[in-house]
Amino acid sequence: MAESALRIETVRHERCTVLRASGELDHTGRVRFSARIDAAWDWSPGPVLVFDLAGLVFYDSSVIGVLAMALQRMQETGSGRVIVIRPSAHLLNVLRQTDLLSHVEVRDSVAQVVVELMRPDGAAGERAQVELGGRDGEGA
Repeated sequence: MAESALRIETVRHERCTVLRASGELDHTGRVRFSARIDAAWDWSPGPVLVFDLAGLVFYDSSVIGVLAMALQRMQETGSGRVIVIRPSAHLLNVLRQTDLLSHVEVRDSVAQVVVELMRPDGAAGERAQVELGGRDGEGA
């Protein structure tokens, strides 16, 4: 397997599913990533899907396709949340340009999401208005 091949780690938490991708996400990887989302769809109530994409060294428009697919399915079922962990400035800009930023939540770390979701009020969470720089110091 090439060092830049797409790797997808799926971690099941009580109230969310974390999908951590690293390597290169292209069209072929998009198919695999979408299949992984399908397989984990019912792992959390809603579902709440948390995307940690910090390990991607390359991505094309496929990253938007993956997020849009999850959002469309949530819209069709009438429930769910998509949370993106500390997107790069470039990805944040692409999310703005495609109007996906208004449909996803942005957080600083997976740990932050897990803590929010464990609060008694369920932390419905407000959509984050984010001003992020680089990825330095990312927690989780």
